[in-house]
Amino acid sequence: MDRVEALNVVKQQLTEKRYVHTVGVMETAVKLAQIYGADESKVELAAIFHDYAKFRPIDEMRKIVSEQQMDERLLKYGVELLHAPVGAYLVKKEVEIYDEEVLNGIRYHTTGRLKMTLLEKIIFISDYIEPNRQFPGVEEVREMAFSDLNNALITSISNTINFLMKKQQPVFPDTLAVYNSLILKEEN
Repeated sequence: MDRVEALNVVKQQLTEKRYVHTVGVMETAVKLAQIYGADESKVELAAIFHDYAKFRPIDEMRKIVSEQQMDERLLKYGVELLHAPVGAYLVKKEVEIYDEEVLNGIRYHTTGRLKMTLLEKIIFISDYIEPNRQFPGVEEVREMAFSDLNNALITSISNTINFLMKKQQPVFPDTLAVYNSLILKEEN
């Protein structure tokens, strides 16, 4: 599936604002793929479809998580996490993209996971730093991402954890595990 076709498919699933975000994620991810030597076509596809399920009804996403026997912890840690694994499932089912690297880029772009692949790291950080994002700390991470991907991940995850803690919201355990793994310089 080429870029134009993929963007046409995903545009029908998103609001105009989220579509603009998606294009920003795609452009950022492709630049990072060029810098770090990732497969540009796979990175581009994962970036385009990363928010495919973002606007699906919450009840539908919860049902898919349960029926597909996805990680049940997702149901406890806030509805914002659901669209990533559900999106990977729906992209496979509805768009017929079967490449597991692409699907994992979609699946883990909100929580991360231990032993993230380069593609997964690029999608995760591109979602955080794309040019339309404006919040405290994003410029620092944006600059860092183009020279030190792991440090950018550490800083973005730290910012997110601090944000969630200030709002007294739970932090998904896998996200904490990624942070710890990166800090300890384990294989991540």
